[in-house]
Amino acid sequence: QVQLVESGGGLVQAGGSLRLSCVASGRTFRNYAMGWFRQAPGKERDFVGGISWSGDDTYYADSVKGRFTISRDNAKNTVYLQMNRLKPEDTAVYFCAADSLSYHFVLPGQWDYWGQGTQVTVSS
Repeated sequence: QVQLVESGGGLVQAGGSLRLSCVASGRTFRNYAMGWFRQAPGKERDFVGGISWSGDDTYYADSVKGRFTISRDNAKNTVYLQMNRLKPEDTAVYFCAADSLSYHFVLPGQWDYWGQGTQVTVSS
């Protein structure tokens, strides 16, 4: 089992920035690709981006490309989501996920482990 705990969410004005963190425990962190998803009220959970086991490769949804950056620190068992130039449509609960096979999986059901999520609200 892998336990994931997100933090760093909050309320920010449009154009601002936030950095989310996700700390993993339970199994060897570097053996898992990591991803971020988000879910707005009444909507499905959408892929935001993923990062490879080493952190050398990343993959993003078109909606966040150029604004969001995923990174990881394997020594701290932590993955980050740096969000810049935030828009009201970025408002959602953000979840981190772990999977042993791929960081390109865009469907939630393809990921093995999930955190509880952290709320991000962007005001206009």
